[in-house]
Amino acid sequence: MDASTTLTASFALSLADAAKWAFTTRRVDHAAVHGLSVAFDTARTGDLVLGRVERIGSHKNIQLVCGRPSALYPGDAVVLACGARYAADQFEGVAEIDPDGADMLAGGGVLGRLREKNGRMAAPTRIIPLGLLTGADGRALNLDRFALPRALRPRGLPVIGLIGAGMNSGKTDAAASLAHGLMRAGLRVAAIKGTGTGAFGDVNAYADAGAHVTLDFTDAGMASTYREPLPRVVAGLDTLLAEAAARDCDVAVVEIADGVLQRETAALLADPTARSAFDGFLYACPDALSAVGGVAALAPHGVRPQALTGLISRAPLALTEAEAATGLRVISREALRDPAAAMAVLRAATAPLAAAA
Repeated sequence: MDASTTLTASFALSLADAAKWAFTTRRVDHAAVHGLSVAFDTARTGDLVLGRVERIGSHKNIQLVCGRPSALYPGDAVVLACGARYAADQFEGVAEIDPDGADMLAGGGVLGRLREKNGRMAAPTRIIPLGLLTGADGRALNLDRFALPRALRPRGLPVIGLIGAGMNSGKTDAAASLAHGLMRAGLRVAAIKGTGTGAFGDVNAYADAGAHVTLDFTDAGMASTYREPLPRVVAGLDTLLAEAAARDCDVAVVEIADGVLQRETAALLADPTARSAFDGFLYACPDALSAVGGVAALAPHGVRPQALTGLISRAPLALTEAEAATGLRVISREALRDPAAAMAVLRAATAPLAAAA
C-alpha cells in the first residue's frame, strides 16, 4: 500500500466514522470500510457513497439508521446509497454519480441524478461525492453484500398485498392497520415493504402498529426497486417472505409502492410467478374514479381486490359511489384495526386455498 492509498484509506475511515449514515445503509457493517475510490463512472445502484452536503434543497433532513431524522447542514458528511427513484409527487432520478455534484433523491438515503421533478418540489439537496466506500479488496461496498441471504419463497405463509392508485393513497396506513388488527387477533404478523424507495416511515409505521417482524427491500440489498429487473425484485420479495416464515410469522402483509400503473408495480402484477406470492389484495385509492380505474386496470392481470381502502374511506359520498361502481366494499383503517374485520380479510384472501385443499 503506497502513501497515497494510506492517506485515502485514513481519510475515508475518519470521515465515514463521523458521517451521518442514511437509513438505506442500516445493514452495513462499518468495519467493512477500508478505503475510498473516485471511480464514479463505475458506480452502480447500491454502492455506498461518502459525500459532503453542498446545498440544502427539498430534503432538509436525512433519515438516520437509528430511525430518527437529522437536520442537514452545508458541509455535513453523509453516507448514502447510489440509486434511482420514482415518485410522481416528488422526484424521478437514475443511479448515476457525477463527481461535480449529485442529487439527494430521497431522505432515506438515495443519491443519483435528477431527471424529473414535480412542479411543487424545490430543487433537490445537492451532495458533492467524495468517493465510493471500498472494502479490503478495493472494490466498492454495495448494499447487496450485507443483505439477507437469498432464499426461496416459503410455502404455507398467507400473504395479503396492499396496492394503490399512486403515492399518498393510504397504502401504508392500511397495511399498518391490517397488521395491527391481525396482531390483536393473536397472529404473529410480518409487515413488509416489497417495493419502493428506501425510507424508515413505512417500517416505523408497521412497528408502531405491533407487527412482530418488519422488513423492506433494503434488507434484500436494494436501495430502491425502481429500474431493477423484475427477477431481482421478485427474488427480493421471496427472500423477505422466507425471513418472515423463518421467524415464525403466521401471516405477511406486503405493501407495494406507487400506483398500479407504475412500471415495476405493473410488471409485478402482470407476472404470474410474482403474482402467485399473494393470496389476496386490498386496493387503496383516494376517490371513486380512481377506484373504478384501478379495478379496471387490475382486471387484465386476473387481480380483483378483496376490498377497497385508503383515503376514500374518509369520504362517505365517494365511498358510496365507489362501492356502487365497483361492487367492492370499502374498509376503513379503523375497521382494519378490529381483529374480527382483519381476520375476515384474511379468510377472504385464503378462501380459494382452503377450498382447493
